Amino acid sequence: MTDEAFDSYADLGATTADAMEIAETSMDRVHELVPQETLADRIRAKSVHATGDEEFQYLMRFTGSDEEDPVCAGAQAVLDERPIVTDITMVKAGITGRGHDCPVRKAIGNGAELAEETGMTRTAASVLELDREGVYDGAIATIGNAPTAALALADCIEQGTRPAVVVATPVGFVKAAESRKRIRAVCAEHGVPAVTNVGRRGGSGLAAGLTNELVHVASDVRSGELELEG
Repeated sequence: MTDEAFDSYADLGATTADAMEIAETSMDRVHELVPQETLADRIRAKSVHATGDEEFQYLMRFTGSDEEDPVCAGAQAVLDERPIVTDITMVKAGITGRGHDCPVRKAIGNGAELAEETGMTRTAASVLELDREGVYDGAIATIGNAPTAALALADCIEQGTRPAVVVATPVGFVKAAESRKRIRAVCAEHGVPAVTNVGRRGGSGLAAGLTNELVHVASDVRSGELELEG
């Protein structure tokens, strides 16, 4: 099997009959727990699906003019084929390869010299390095693991960087909740839509799942099943 064929085969998402049945049954159960009235509810439902925890829907936060703003902004960025930029490899691996033509790249692996010179974390340095290249402007910025990456991105936004939308769910006991709080504050101040959560929980799978839901919303817009406000 070629690398390209393997990547296609291994891509996340159901394609076989058995897999489709499992996926549909799973989402049916989620929809019994989460309302289906708004686009923000789709993000809440995805958070429950990704974590297996029905209470997680109450931990989601939406920064924008209203709750649907970051969902609309993210879906429009997908339709515009803007880059999806993740913090680490694990999040990148979780982004679906179907339903979009967005380039997907990870930050980690960039900024090694900056990290060595300053002593900052590799993820923070990688975000700063990509920001210097203008990668984050107009992009879907997805952070699922590293609080310091979220804090670095917040600094970049304060200094003028404008992602199309930020999805930030870094996980952990140190700086995770604080980093998401800072993302919310900075994004609100500078008009950048954002999807985050409160508390210590989060992680790569959640961030990838939420980003994939933006892709699914965009797919529904493309097929004519729904329209984005504005």
